[in-house]
Amino acid sequence: MLRQVALEDTHAVAIGAGILGTGGGGNTYLGRIWLEQELRQRGVNCTVIAADDVADDAMVCAIGTMGAPTVGIEKLLRGSEFVTALRTLEDHIGSSFAALVVSEIGGSNGLRPLIAGLQLGLPVVDGDGMGRAFPELQMDTFAIGGVPLTPMALADSHGNAVVFHHLDSPLKAEQYARSLTVELGGSAALAMPVMSGEQLKRFVIRGTLSLAKRMGDVVLASRLRGADAADEVASLANGRVLFRGKVVDVERRTTRGFARGKLTIAPFGGADEVMDIVFQNENLVAWLGGEVVCTVPDLICILNLEDGEPIGTELLRYGLRVAVLGLPAPIELKTPEALAVVGPEAFGYPAIPFQPLPGNLL
Repeated sequence: MLRQVALEDTHAVAIGAGILGTGGGGNTYLGRIWLEQELRQRGVNCTVIAADDVADDAMVCAIGTMGAPTVGIEKLLRGSEFVTALRTLEDHIGSSFAALVVSEIGGSNGLRPLIAGLQLGLPVVDGDGMGRAFPELQMDTFAIGGVPLTPMALADSHGNAVVFHHLDSPLKAEQYARSLTVELGGSAALAMPVMSGEQLKRFVIRGTLSLAKRMGDVVLASRLRGADAADEVASLANGRVLFRGKVVDVERRTTRGFARGKLTIAPFGGADEVMDIVFQNENLVAWLGGEVVCTVPDLICILNLEDGEPIGTELLRYGLRVAVLGLPAPIELKTPEALAVVGPEAFGYPAIPFQPLPGNLL
């Protein structure tokens, strides 16, 4: 198990978080250079702990950002947003947090809790609520398990902070927080949910920060050997390579706080079948030759063929040579209760049944 994140670990963790982001979660390059700056300035490593290391009666909180990945590139954070959100929430509940939790291991949201942990002097739990990235707040194992998402806090780059004391459902929390995030400029720091150590242990997907590090190590080692990183990452995560080809079309728009769109990838060698993928921040459904080959909650990950670097939906462009991976979702996302929230129907595809890839991510 990963016990700390040092300066020499950041590249691997960022690559792995980018892969698990399935296209979303925020730009990992920006998250990585920020994390490296915090590590250099503070001269200490970020402490990582297991969920079982947290006392049952201790209070913990997940941290991340809310908004469209495209906005996250153009509108950089000031740097104090996470501290503002966490301290505001602590003042509201009248209690201090013993540890931070990764809201979603995917993308830059897998790195930002490490930054917040360094800024606040708190350890970060090795695990998260998604095992990947999802675009909406109700789509994590904490909400699915019945943990209230409120109280929750959002903070922007101007020092503004807002607390939602009580909202009657996770979906309402998503709707209200999304609307406010748009008003805050399309991106904001988010602190939620507040949990006890006992709740954390019941609902967290364990070991995902360690998995991100292992994935990144595999990619970096593959680069040194000149090997195919896509095959090795797929093997590590019990998945498979679905397709290799060149991006020939991208349709992308930012609307209602999401990056939505579709891309088409043509095969090498002039074969007829193309792969189409639709996304809402994250890649949702992949078709090959018109047949569905992978859907949420299984992970559809796009890697650059040249170096194995994960490609977020905000960076997709014509001409990229890519490999598309299909990785099985964590078992926690494949229960009937979870599929009602994170399956294809929840994203507007009721006619597409979830046909899980064999195995589990962890």
